[in-house]
Amino acid sequence: MTRRIGFAYNEKPNEEDEPPSEDRPPSTADLRAPVVAPEGNRGRRLHPPPHDRYAEWDEPATIDAVASALRRAGEVIRLEADAEFPLKLRDARPDIVFNIAEGLHGPNREAHVPAICEFLDVPYTGSDPLTLGLALDKRRAKEVFLARGIRTPAFAVIDGAPEAPPFPLPAIVKPLCEGSSKGIPAAAYCETAPAVRRRAREILEEYHQPALVEQFLPGREFTCAVLGNGPSARVLPPVEIRFDALPADVPPIYGYEAKWVWDTPEAPLAIFDCPARLDARLERALRQTALAAYRALGCRDWARIDLRLDAGGAPHVIEINPLPGILPDPRQNSCFPKAARAAGIDYDTLILTVLDSALRRYGMAS
Repeated sequence: MTRRIGFAYNEKPNEEDEPPSEDRPPSTADLRAPVVAPEGNRGRRLHPPPHDRYAEWDEPATIDAVASALRRAGEVIRLEADAEFPLKLRDARPDIVFNIAEGLHGPNREAHVPAICEFLDVPYTGSDPLTLGLALDKRRAKEVFLARGIRTPAFAVIDGAPEAPPFPLPAIVKPLCEGSSKGIPAAAYCETAPAVRRRAREILEEYHQPALVEQFLPGREFTCAVLGNGPSARVLPPVEIRFDALPADVPPIYGYEAKWVWDTPEAPLAIFDCPARLDARLERALRQTALAAYRALGCRDWARIDLRLDAGGAPHVIEINPLPGILPDPRQNSCFPKAARAAGIDYDTLILTVLDSALRRYGMAS
């Protein structure tokens, strides 16, 4: 019998789209228009969404590439994660859902699709709602890391009148519950207390959520892709972020401009070294720290862990992404597929490996 695979995703809207309807999310162009409260909410002022609202959603090319890979394993049923997703999933009743949907609303947006799958008793790939919620809330993730003895930079959370952080500057100031470097422009790097307060106010006003103030670490930065579960979970070749590829007058952080402005398909930044050039001791420390973080948050099937070295060369976990970016074009900078290729895993095999990992968890592997 052919396996029926639901495919949950969010597609980036085209700026030239028509005005939004009930069936389509608003485009970036729509976001610049005045926000009108819906019937029943008159009198409540709605804030305009930030300019990078859809940074984590996927391009059509990525969605098509994942669907193409999944077709090697069965019939693919596309289930765009919009307002109709619960009904579409209920009616489709696939054998399993391959989930890359990031969601849109609230601090638990990445957990919405898995939660709906669990409610309807449909198996799905990747981490569960609790892990996804913890990972997106950087404060909660850090608290878990610290409880497990995993190094992470010193931090403070500002949710009101900004105050100077209780640790030496510089610091990185970013939204508490975002990913894909949303809200982390070059200005996120703050060397003074006034700069910290100013950037925290900007985040509170634009993103309507607390600001995380994180002590800046001066060492090298890496990202580690992890595949699998339990004792078989493995770290793919580490990727190093090369800050010498950035413009000379910007801080050494892999922020919004580096991901979405300066790095283009026509002129990609030579910002990644993969495999990273490491001595045996550092590579072992990176792999052990990445796996410890993966297991501490209860990640499943796959995730990407970002790490940075302190002045003494010890790796600290910056954050963890249980829904990693997976651009299919080798010419584009996408860490997880790049690490997979370095391990001899092509794109289709990567997608099918994640699917197989989930099937094995559910006792559904053939």
